Amino acid sequence: MTIRVLLVDDQPLLRVAFTLVLDSQPDLTVTGEAEDGAEAVRLAAEQQPDVVLMDVRMPGMDGIEATRRIVEESPDTKVLIMTTFDLDEYAFAGLRAGASGFLLKNAQPAELLSAIRSVAAGDAVVAPRITRRLLDQFASQLPADGGSPDRAEAAIEALTARERSVLVQVARGLSNAEVAAELYLAEATVKTHVSRILLKLGLRDRVQAVVFAYENRLVRPT
Repeated sequence: MTIRVLLVDDQPLLRVAFTLVLDSQPDLTVTGEAEDGAEAVRLAAEQQPDVVLMDVRMPGMDGIEATRRIVEESPDTKVLIMTTFDLDEYAFAGLRAGASGFLLKNAQPAELLSAIRSVAAGDAVVAPRITRRLLDQFASQLPADGGSPDRAEAAIEALTARERSVLVQVARGLSNAEVAAELYLAEATVKTHVSRILLKLGLRDRVQAVVFAYENRLVRPT
């Protein structure tokens, strides 16, 4: 199955470079290019790509607002944020807006290709160490209106004690293998727990689970 990718960046040379890398792969194809957020929203609605490779700092509508609108209007489309710095506040804002992950612009081509395939498959692309650093940096700035407190509390109550333990470890930035070692579980069991957590909390992916845990103070920055 071919993964359809929409490129969004205000720098033409970067779009050309990304296109060359992606079109060299038999399972990837570039459906279009946008140089700002407004054009990205329009093209995403028209083309319904599998993945949007999204820059954040652009004139006019930035990548954060564009991500929010694309996720709302085209829930089957995944957004992968491209950022310059691994502690860029825009990256965290992008995750909160509904992006499925973020990647540094200086990533190697193999990393870029792997990230796009992972996002298209429904996985989140945020390295555990980056997740921890991002959330430790910005969780204290999370607004109090992240959702209905009663609804969130009811969702948390629906989790089993084991699922809650897994969620806390995931929110601390641990990979499935690390969670398994920490809780003395098989890695496959951890994956099952994560899937059930997402279902019970009504979340799309692992990134949303991490943000949910911080917004509801299940984990606090250290």
